Order: sequence, then structure tokens, then C-alpha cells
Amino acid sequence: MSVPRLAVSVDLVVLTVRAQRLCALMWRRDRAPYDGAWSLPGGFIQLDEDLPVAASRLMAERAGLADVRIHLEQLATYGYPDRDPRQRVVSVAYLGLAPDLPASSRAQVLWTAVDDLLHRDRAAFDHRRILCDGMERARAKLEYTSLAAAFCPPEFTVAELRRVYEIVWGTALDPRNFHRKVTGADRFLIPTDRTTTRDGGRPARLYRRGDAEQLRPPMLRPRG
Repeated sequence: MSVPRLAVSVDLVVLTVRAQRLCALMWRRDRAPYDGAWSLPGGFIQLDEDLPVAASRLMAERAGLADVRIHLEQLATYGYPDRDPRQRVVSVAYLGLAPDLPASSRAQVLWTAVDDLLHRDRAAFDHRRILCDGMERARAKLEYTSLAAAFCPPEFTVAELRRVYEIVWGTALDPRNFHRKVTGADRFLIPTDRTTTRDGGRPARLYRRGDAEQLRPPMLRPRG
């Protein structure tokens, strides 16, 4: 029995909040297939690489984000036969999240608002589907984990944290109800002895991320 040959790639869904919008790192293709279409940064793994090593390498080489602290987790695997017109390719997608990520040093790579990307006609391969899956993973994880703080600086206000939830979920939240929930969640936020006026108005207390990985109780998205 012959063993089928196929290629394995890694694609990166890298999300951050820029100018009060949820943005993804986009690679503009300049060759076939899908010349001129937007795609996710990524590439093929090398024979001596494990998947997490390949993801870290491509984060530096393709995304232009070397030496940047970023939450990176495996998202999903995509392997249906016709996803790449060149050959049979299985892609392992990774989701990366971090605050205030810098612009890439690569001319082909730029931050683009997710809403704008999803309304563009041309997407390479199945990258629109992968991006949507990454967005839904991020939205779901904000409900049950402390991942929202990964979009915040080391010290942040409750209002800044609320804006992360609002931007990622795409909905407005009641400030008082939100404050009560996040400060009441076990080991989610740790108050500091410092305040800031960068939100405008009266000084607001600064918090840092606690050691909780799961939110108890969870922060459920508004439904309907």
C-alpha cells in the first residue's frame, strides 16, 4: 500500500485591538494562486520542526513579529482535499492575541480591521473560514477564561477591559454591571495602589491580571 504524500502548513490568525477596532494581520499575496487576494500569514513546516516551533518561526518570518510576547494557541486543522489548488495541503491554524502589536516590518503584511476583511471579495484559499473560526474562538474564550486581559497592557482600568469585550464581541455592555462581574470574578483582576486619568474624567483604579485561567463565574455574551 502506497503512502499518500501531502504538505503541512501553518496559518496564523493574529488579532489585536487597534484604533478601537478588532484587527487581524493580513498578508497581501503577490503571486499565483490568488494573486492580489488577502491571506493569513503562514507557510510550510520544515521537516525537522514541531508545529509550535514552526508557528513561532512563522510569527517572526512571515508576520514580522519577532521577540513579541503573544498568547499563541492551536486553533484547528483544515484538510479537505481542494483547499489548495496546487497540491494536497493540510493546514494547522494558530490563534495569536496580544495588545498594541506593532506594525510589521514586511511591506506585504499590514493590520486590517476584521470587519473590512470579511467584506472584501477576494480571500486566498480557505482563509476567510479560518479567520472566522479564530474570531469565534476568541469571542468564546472571553466568556470562560481571563484571555481578555491579553488584549490589555500590564496595568489597565475596568473601562479599558470593558472596551476589549465590546470590540471583540461587537456589542455594548452596561458599565456598572460589567464592573461588578469582573471585579467579582475569582482571581481575575488584582487591584493596584495606582490610578490613572487616561480614560478622561475622575481618576480610575488600575488593575493587573490575576492568576485565574478560568472565570468563575463566567462572563457570558449578551444573547439576542
